[in-house]
Amino acid sequence: MKKHYIFKLLLLLIPVSAFLLMSSSGGRSDARSGSPGDGGATCAACHSGGNFNASAIITSNIPTTGYLLNTDYTININTTSSSSAHGFQLTAENNSNAKIGAFTAGSGSRTVNSSKAITHSFPSTSGDWSFTWRSPSTDLGNVTFYTAVNATNGNGNAFDGGDQVITASTSSPSLSISEAKRLKFDLYPNPAIENLNIQLPNGTNKALVQFYNYTGKLVLTNNITELNSKINVSNLSKGIYILKVVSEDKIGSQKFMKY
Repeated sequence: MKKHYIFKLLLLLIPVSAFLLMSSSGGRSDARSGSPGDGGATCAACHSGGNFNASAIITSNIPTTGYLLNTDYTININTTSSSSAHGFQLTAENNSNAKIGAFTAGSGSRTVNSSKAITHSFPSTSGDWSFTWRSPSTDLGNVTFYTAVNATNGNGNAFDGGDQVITASTSSPSLSISEAKRLKFDLYPNPAIENLNIQLPNGTNKALVQFYNYTGKLVLTNNITELNSKINVSNLSKGIYILKVVSEDKIGSQKFMKY
């Protein structure tokens, strides 16, 4: 009789296990990014034992100078491995391990935990994803993006010891500036094709102007004065730039579009 009940229990567990595996193929909704705020949890408790020589990096178009408040940025995960099926979860936290900002899903991804994290919506052959992170509207300090990527053997069995979980992280400072240190300026025309004019506020005689592209790379530097505020931008590639203007102890920044 006891063996009969055990057999029935095993039959009951089969569809439950199958459901759990299928739901994981569309990403986990619990905290599995490997971040400090998630307690370092990943999917390695089930998916482990394999070796696909996997590695992953997180990149973004947040300038090296830092992120602006209430601004959308593109976040990318790029994986290198010999696996043909990958999944992930990613979140953003400040130095206090609090979740900051909000995510908007891209192709092959979906948001979880009230848009404070993002995961795959179906397995990816490449292990590459792109999506949007909106920075917080108030200064919450530096942001660190944490991700756990699962490189699997694609057989649908999380417990066979044939998968590999890896983690990655990257940090960016906040560009929030106190009102006393903020340099207010105007720029025109915006967009511009050839020349861009920077109008400095009264009392500011000179400034350093820096252009950062979508990867955060400094691509152009120019010194301007109150009397000579025109910058030739004709050699810049078309696209969106973050313009940083520095004068003495004050800093200002704006978006600029090059046509």
